[in-house]
Amino acid sequence: MSSAREREGGQDALPGGREDRVPDTEMMSNGHRGDREPSSRNSVIICQAVGRSVFTSTISPAAERVCLMLKQEEEKEDPSCPVLFIQLSELFGGPGGLEWRQTARWIKFEEKVEDGGERWSKPHVTTLSLHSLFELRTCIWKGTVLLDLEAQSFKQITQIEKYALRPELLKKLTQVLLLKPQHQITRSQLKTLVDVGVGSCCSGLVQSPCSSLVSLQPPPLNFLSLQLRNAFRKKIPSGTEVANILVGEASFLEKPFVAFVRLRESVLLGNLTEVAFPSRFLFILLGPSAKVKAYHEIGRAVATLLTDDLFQRVAWKAKSAEDLIAGIDEFLDELTVLPPGKWDPTIRISPPKCLPSPQKRYQQKGAGNERRLCQFCPHSNGNLSALDDRHAHGHGHQHVSEELKRTGRLFGGLLKDIQRKVPWYCSDFYDALNLQCFSAILYIYLATVTNAITFGGMLGDATDNMQGVLESFVGTAIAGAFFCLFAGQPLTILSSTGPVLVFERLLYSFSKDYSLDYLEFRLWIGLWVAFFGLILVATEASYLVQYFTRFTEEGFCALISFIFIYDAVKKMLSLVEHYPVNWNYKIGDVTLYSCTCHMSERDLEPGNWSLLTKEQCVRLGGHLVGNSCNYVPDVTFMSFILFLGTFLCSMVLKNFKSSRYFPTALRRLVGDFSIILAILTFCGIDAALGLETPKLIVPNQFKPTNPARGWFVFPFGANSWWICLAASVPAVLVIILVFMDQQITAVILNRKEYKLKKGAGFHLDFLCVSLLMILTSLLGLPWYVSATVISLAHMDSLKKESVTSAPGEQPKFLGIREQRVTGLVVFILTGLSVFLAPVLKFIPMPVLYGIFLYMGVAALSSIQFTDRLQLLLTPAKHQPDFIYLRHVPLRHVHLFTSIQVLCLAILWIIKSTAAAIIFPVMLGYEKQWNTSSPRHHLAWLDDIMPEKERKEEEEKLKKKEDHDGSDSEDVSITIF
Repeated sequence: MSSAREREGGQDALPGGREDRVPDTEMMSNGHRGDREPSSRNSVIICQAVGRSVFTSTISPAAERVCLMLKQEEEKEDPSCPVLFIQLSELFGGPGGLEWRQTARWIKFEEKVEDGGERWSKPHVTTLSLHSLFELRTCIWKGTVLLDLEAQSFKQITQIEKYALRPELLKKLTQVLLLKPQHQITRSQLKTLVDVGVGSCCSGLVQSPCSSLVSLQPPPLNFLSLQLRNAFRKKIPSGTEVANILVGEASFLEKPFVAFVRLRESVLLGNLTEVAFPSRFLFILLGPSAKVKAYHEIGRAVATLLTDDLFQRVAWKAKSAEDLIAGIDEFLDELTVLPPGKWDPTIRISPPKCLPSPQKRYQQKGAGNERRLCQFCPHSNGNLSALDDRHAHGHGHQHVSEELKRTGRLFGGLLKDIQRKVPWYCSDFYDALNLQCFSAILYIYLATVTNAITFGGMLGDATDNMQGVLESFVGTAIAGAFFCLFAGQPLTILSSTGPVLVFERLLYSFSKDYSLDYLEFRLWIGLWVAFFGLILVATEASYLVQYFTRFTEEGFCALISFIFIYDAVKKMLSLVEHYPVNWNYKIGDVTLYSCTCHMSERDLEPGNWSLLTKEQCVRLGGHLVGNSCNYVPDVTFMSFILFLGTFLCSMVLKNFKSSRYFPTALRRLVGDFSIILAILTFCGIDAALGLETPKLIVPNQFKPTNPARGWFVFPFGANSWWICLAASVPAVLVIILVFMDQQITAVILNRKEYKLKKGAGFHLDFLCVSLLMILTSLLGLPWYVSATVISLAHMDSLKKESVTSAPGEQPKFLGIREQRVTGLVVFILTGLSVFLAPVLKFIPMPVLYGIFLYMGVAALSSIQFTDRLQLLLTPAKHQPDFIYLRHVPLRHVHLFTSIQVLCLAILWIIKSTAAAIIFPVMLGYEKQWNTSSPRHHLAWLDDIMPEKERKEEEEKLKKKEDHDGSDSEDVSITIF
């Protein structure tokens, strides 16, 4: 349907006279005073909600009208508006006559053609004069508005009779609008731009009609090819539509001509636009001379409005000019004006790294309460409590969802998990067909192998090699592959953990002291643990996960991260013992140093003794004599160079994705392969220098580490019959340990901010872990649960970001590449590592320790606890603008952080002692310490209640607000 707002009795669309002005009272009713003379001082406008008028108890008519439009849109389930590319073209005079010259463009932020017309400016936030917005409002009110216009070309648009112009003026207007456009199109890889001549603004129309007729011809094919080859097109998402804004001076007009056009179907308008996308909106403003600056500012105001999410929806759904004006008024309701003289409007404001959520615009402040402007947001419930607000700001930490709702039936939660995951099972394999997954496989494989060697070595020391490095490799491969195939969250990486290691040490010592068979006793404990695990799955005990709040999760994640960092540094410092530094070496005493081989049996000629190497001398029964026999050529320092170099290189290359150097595709590729590139780089440096740094040692034979054991543990024979019953006692402690470790990690991995689309599977994951307890116990392999840091590193390596992003806009985080292949391949390669030993032996251990340090730092930097820890050392005036600092007093933030630090210190103290087996219990108990802050403060810092209880509190608050709101409606203000 087409509708036009037409004015009668004049030759132009904007006839003069005070009777046609927008009434001041109408503008004041919305809280604005318009149609003032332009000031010499330019005010800058930024966005901030102002709220309703103090003279009324309801929202403004404009906001009410916009609310109704958006509500109708939601009811019709209309698709979201496509992205708009907005182009501002102005009428200039050049060497060849008049032409439309592109002067600015928008997607999210403004880019201007710099003086000289040879380059684009950096993207920046648009700053407007307040007067230009009021002028725009007047233009829409008095101008021509054509909505849902049916046209197939720009020429048809320019010849519409509804413009209410005299025929001769319409003809001249058509000639002007069809003049040749000039764009800033990239021609080569060197970014050489089209030459643009600088001419003065037109003072009149070209007299010869032939000069205009040239531009009426169809655009040449070479220009279309330039549009398609335009590098800027790659930054615009597919499905984008164009809004063309044409402003300029025309001497044949006595008064401004204004038209706002929305096409029913988007149409390619030839060479009118810089990029070959169909156009949806046009705004035309032509007027008398001497007001080019005003026309330019109004054009920028239109463009800025069309970049606004809310006004863009209004422009799409508007049925009349009144709807557009309501959208402008709502936009004005959200503005704050910076006073002139306090800010230089010529300063270009850089785009923020994180844009505020547009949903914040859909709320309206009431008298003392915060309410939604409308039900546009599907998740709005009529009020904005503290919890809702922090989720709207992106700081929410709500992890309770459908996966944790109790069904009240045995294994009901498990069946729900299976039903939820089965439809995604096939996609879990073909979704891995991406180069990013290859990088993740190599990265996580090396981390898993190193972790398996580390824990395998410690288990061997604790159990006299009843479980060693090879058992660690085999167990990791079997358990990990099984988990990736059948678990609910296949991105989880399984590993042995510190508390499990401590329990194994205590269990072996107990078995040895009381002459028990360690592996058989351990088998029965594992069977009891699996039995208890099945009971927990059947009774939907994972429901308790909702009580794991940010306080507990961050304490767990921080502790594991610190352990990774500490162990990496500790391993490096231990190299000093094996490869001592020659602190007192003096180059002048080089002739005094010697080392010879002395043989106990003189079977060799004395002249040949000096030809023996160190290994040959020892093998033949000799011994080394001399003060230089223990000399090691700088291996320790070289190892630290490899260690720190790998860590720093990984950090730099990971952040290279967001740098400004090189094309976007190359930056993204380097960022995805950052860890692998760092490892290969420093492995190459190590090989080139040829120093004998410690290398990765992998077992090269497939046999048990301890010859006294086999690959299968028999449940009966070695111990007394009552041991199978007594094993249930330590099994209770183990099941608590396993449940807490597994579920806390699962909660961290299934956070809402990771935007997982395939759902979690808490019950299914724990079932898999319980079944693996049976399998690993029967085979005498280590027990496995989720490894927090390596799993977070796995997810970090699979992050998806938007391929296209508007200039100045940060790439959007789209979620995680959810699939089963990367983990499955990693664990298969871990099992095959015995056969890859000839290749793996070239990887220096310091390089892998550097990767461990990187994983610990990366996991630590991803939690809010780190930010709050830095606040303790930062003066208040230099602190970042975190959302919780706006609502929580700083002393309460510091108190909350201090309690976390204290709990973390206690956990750190007990982690390496026999008390480490109560580590999960401490994690559950530490939450009880956090009761010193008011409840509404904890709402911003921590999840203080489960979802069900929180909703009950919200319902009570909503009823109270509704009651208060009904009372406030009877209150009126009288002005004397």
